[in-house]
Amino acid sequence: MAITLTDVGRNAACNGLVNRIDAGAAAGYIEFQTSSDVEAATLTFSDPAFGSAVSGVSIADPITDDASATGGVVDRFRLYDSDAAEILQGTLALAGGDINLNTLTINATDTVAISTLTVTMPAS
Repeated sequence: MAITLTDVGRNAACNGLVNRIDAGAAAGYIEFQTSSDVEAATLTFSDPAFGSAVSGVSIADPITDDASATGGVVDRFRLYDSDAAEILQGTLALAGGDINLNTLTINATDTVAISTLTVTMPAS
């Protein structure tokens, strides 16, 4: 018999994860990085960062743009709390990534924005 998470379990797991971004005294942030772990852009979450999960899905509250990126060719992201503790990481891609972008090349002084970000805890 396989283990299956109910909606209650999925919501609890998802909320537990995204609520870690709110740890520390200020808002957490998301950092876009190059393949050599160099920061190319940093965007700040609202505080709290996400709303409560429904059916295992939590949607980010508005995220502040990085209005003057440092730039680079990005392929990964990391989410941190305000004390710089890493919460999770994933891939950036044009398609098929954990986060899909319209370009992977960020120029110095570009404005980088996230219009929608969700975290999903699968049913099983």
